[in-house]
Order: sequence, then structure tokens, then C-alpha cells
Amino acid sequence: MLSLAALVGNRALELRVLVPGPAGALEREALWVHNTELADPSPYLRAGEIVLTNGLWQRETSAADFAANVRRVGGAGIVFGLRTETPATPGELVDACRREGLPLAEISIEVPFTAVTEAASALQADRRRDALVGMVRRGDALASAISRGAGASGVLAVLRREHDVPLVVVDRMARQLASTGVELSAEQRRMVADGLARHPPPLEIDLGGALGRATVFLVGALGDTDAALLCLRPVGQLGRAEQEALDQAARFLSLEVAKQQAMQAIESRFASELLDMILSGSQRAAEVPDRLRAFGVDPSAELAVLTVAFADGAESTLPGLAETVGEFFLSQSLAVAVAGGSQDVVAVVQRPRRELSELAAALCSAVETRFAGRRLVAGLGDTAASAADLRQPLVQSREACQVLRHRRGGPAVASFRELGTHRLLLGLQDAGTLQGFADGVLGPLREHDRLRDSELEATLRAFLANDGQFGATAAALFVHVNTLRNRLAKITELTGRDVARTADRVDLYLALEAGDMSRSR
Repeated sequence: MLSLAALVGNRALELRVLVPGPAGALEREALWVHNTELADPSPYLRAGEIVLTNGLWQRETSAADFAANVRRVGGAGIVFGLRTETPATPGELVDACRREGLPLAEISIEVPFTAVTEAASALQADRRRDALVGMVRRGDALASAISRGAGASGVLAVLRREHDVPLVVVDRMARQLASTGVELSAEQRRMVADGLARHPPPLEIDLGGALGRATVFLVGALGDTDAALLCLRPVGQLGRAEQEALDQAARFLSLEVAKQQAMQAIESRFASELLDMILSGSQRAAEVPDRLRAFGVDPSAELAVLTVAFADGAESTLPGLAETVGEFFLSQSLAVAVAGGSQDVVAVVQRPRRELSELAAALCSAVETRFAGRRLVAGLGDTAASAADLRQPLVQSREACQVLRHRRGGPAVASFRELGTHRLLLGLQDAGTLQGFADGVLGPLREHDRLRDSELEATLRAFLANDGQFGATAAALFVHVNTLRNRLAKITELTGRDVARTADRVDLYLALEAGDMSRSR
């Protein structure tokens, strides 16, 4: 490694240290050597370069200004070349370097600056050779760790052999994949995940408290930033060798994250196919037991179905929700098959010893910790005696979840049987039957709304929601009672159902519910 100390250690250069500077300044890695006689070399000097000078600038500027200019741009030190005209380094320069905390050495008259440049070039070549050899050896060790199945923890173990720094790997779902020398809290992991969601992601993240700032090395798997390798040190405290090793490890972690994502995608597809098998009834019933066994679920045991979704916001699910649900059940030592879709996430699990409603409430709490600010609801179906009886519990749990999602407030967990008899009856029908019933009753009304931009369906919903009270409905719609009566008469004309008759009102209510349920499936 090129440094002022390394050059001084080369006896052939005959360098003598006059000002060592602060502790460690002589050993600081240098970028290169820069020969200059300019009064102000700062416009051309790069941070980390060692200045070689014979002091010809003394005709134009003072030693104090010259040293200050070198320090201002981050120069690594000064080597003053003695000449016949200047057989000793000027005391003013020695004093100026001491004030600036800038290392200063002098080189004898007999040694030219070209010798220093050649020595610096040799040191740089040695560093590049050592770095290349180290990278190849480290790459072999990292590849071996991944091929053995050591995962992210194995990658960090390889790094710790060379560099004693605290490390942690966190993915964009705020999950800690591996760590060594440090553990992050849930809040700190969420901070990392939030940082990865930015464009571009930050180079450092302030984790607060005793941990402070951490350097971020991005881990990309399938084109996106999927995780981060964090070194619990600011980037300014990391040497070049450490940064290169961490960057190389991040690339190998990309392979591990990609493998995990591929496995999750396969499991998700298998779980989604399991739901299709269950809903197909007798057509694919024989396939269900084997698919459950693939997830470690005993098909002959009593089984429970839970369906979860977010109740607030436009999205009923978010990336990572299915994985979080699966992790929760595994933390409870329960075998589970989890299938995630765009509308909900379904878990088929062997019936636990604790009450299913209590388990669902704990699941909601765990998910809300991971997805801060989002409210989760969970719908429960009846218990299935075995895999052959899963269809009805599955339909029930999904319908219960949809009802909870569209309710404002209320409990986060409910069973299908707690939601009303009409939901139970409608939930047993397929989406096509529900939509056909809704269209048969409400089709003319909706066509009238479409062609004339009227609000008959909204009026019907408001009238039923207010239990058929004219005054309350008119107030809710901001219309006169006579206007409301005219609209209701039109609804009767179009649908053939009189809102004043209980039987007809039930038909209209069920048609609205059936249409909503069919669209939510």
C-alpha cells in the first residue's frame, strides 16, 4: 500500500520525517505522488496525494499559505526535496506543517523525485497484485460458502476472517437475513427497508443510538435492489481494501438472494395451485393431500384456513405479506401452506392447540409491526376434518376477510359464521352464480345509470343502509324527499321489485351483496 510511511521505509529513498502529523497520518493510504512548484497547487491536487516539491514556490508565496493550500484539499503530506541552494528544509515550512497537522519529510540531494515516483509505482503495483490475489481467494471462499448452502451467514463469515467489522444483511421486507457482531431492532430494520425503497438508495443510513451511521452496499437479485449489506461504520472510516471486500461480498449475496427469491416463487406457485385444487372440488381432490404434505401439513389432521388482507389503503396486499405470514406460523412451530394473491393471502394450517381467533389476532399484530401504519384483518372459516373438507372453509375465510376489509372499524378478526346468515348463503356460491343473480336483478338499473348518468344504484344502497327511512336517506343523499320517492319509483319500474315490500327489499339487498362479493373474488 502506498503511504508516506511505506516510502520512508524504503532506505534507498533516504527520506527523513520532520513532522509526523497526527497519529496514523504517516500510515494513511495515499492516492499517488504529485510533483509541483506552484504557489497554490490545490486546483490540481487530489485528496490523498503526496506533494513532492523543491520549494521554488517560496519566491511567490509563504510556507504557511503553501501548507494551508495542501491541507485544504486533503493532501496526504509533503516531501521537500533538498537542493544545493536549499540544503535544509525551511523552518517556516516545518512550523506550518506542524500547525496544519500535515506530515512532512525531506529527501536528500542525491535522490531525484523520479526515484520516489518509481517506488510509489512499485507499491501501487504490489497493492493491485495483492488485491487481485485477495479478491480471487475471497471469491473462491464466497462461492464455496454459497455452494455448501451456508447462505448469507456463510458470506459474512468469510468477510470476518479478513476484516473485523460488524455486519448485517437486511432485505427490502425489513427481514434480517444474517448478522455478525451486531443485531438490529425492528425499527432499525424498517429504516433500512425504507432506505432501499428510495431512488436512488442512500450510501449511508443513520441507525441512531449507539450504532450511528452505517455504510450501505446494495444487493440486487432480479434487477431491483432486494437487500443491503450494512457495515456498521461510516464510509469515511473504511479503507479501500475493506470497501472492495464488502462490495465483492454484496455481489455474491445477490446470488443467495436470487436463490431465495426463486424458491419463494416456486413455493408461492405451488401454494396458489393448492388453492385451485381445493376450489375445484372433486375434480382435483385427489391431488390436495400430496400438495399439503409438500408443505409439511398433515392432510389427515384437522385443518384451519385463515385469510388476511390490509383494510386500509388501495392495496389489499403488499410485497412481502405472504412471506411475513409464513414466518409467523413457522415461529409458532406450525406447518403451513401460504398462498399470496392480489386480493388476499391465504394460510392453510394444521389446527393449533390455542384458539384460532387468538392466533389470528397475534398474526395481525406481528404483520402490523412489519408493515407500520397498515391495519390487517383476518377472516376465519370452519375447521375442516381433513383435506377433503377444505373447500367450504376456504370460501368462508376469504368471504369473511372481504367483509372485514370493507367495514370501517370493528374487530380485526372474525369468523364467517359471525358475519350474518346471508353472507353464509352467498359465500357458498361461485362467482359466476353471484354475478348472474346480481345482473338479473340490477342489470336494468345499472344500464339506466350508465346511459343517463343517474344515481339509482347509489340511492338504493343509501335507502337500504338507512333501513328504509325516507328522511335519513334524503339527508344522506342531500336531496328532497320527493326526489328520493321519484328515484325509488324508478327503481321499482326497472327492477320489478318494490322497495316498500320486505321480500322485494331482501332481493335487492342480496343482489347488491352478491355483486360486491363476485367482484372481490
